[in-house]
Amino acid sequence: MTVRQFTKNDFPAVQEIYRQGINSGNATFETQVKPWQQWHQAMLEPCRLVAEKDESILGWASLSPISARAVYSGVAEVSIYIADSAQGQGIGRQLMSQLVTMSEAHNIWTLQAAIFPENKASIHLHQKHGFQVLGVRKHLGKLKGIWRDVVLMERRSTQVGTD
Repeated sequence: MTVRQFTKNDFPAVQEIYRQGINSGNATFETQVKPWQQWHQAMLEPCRLVAEKDESILGWASLSPISARAVYSGVAEVSIYIADSAQGQGIGRQLMSQLVTMSEAHNIWTLQAAIFPENKASIHLHQKHGFQVLGVRKHLGKLKGIWRDVVLMERRSTQVGTD
């Protein structure tokens, strides 16, 4: 398995893995996959990765800016999704490790994530990569008519944004 930079040709597979996350009910508040243009505009172009084995995309990770304000230029939100058939194989660990390295290479000093508390595997993955739980946002939004809490996590770089 290799982790490499995302290309536009990867989008159908990325979109399908995202659909699986939506269908799980514990990955996102979104209820439909985003079309290419919307996804492309939302994600930071230099910080998009896919995990691939035997020409199949098994997972993806990317960063999105949290704000257009210059003061937040070094803060990004993590998205990481693993295909249902590939979970539990260490793919998330490899994607996250390279995403952290890539973020620092692009002068991003803080990574944040908002994760449903039921998604314990994702919380654990983030903690293994230096994310800390900041708190729980109670009843942040409704998904299919049910109020959902979100665990807010953050990782502060020790390499960039330290001065």
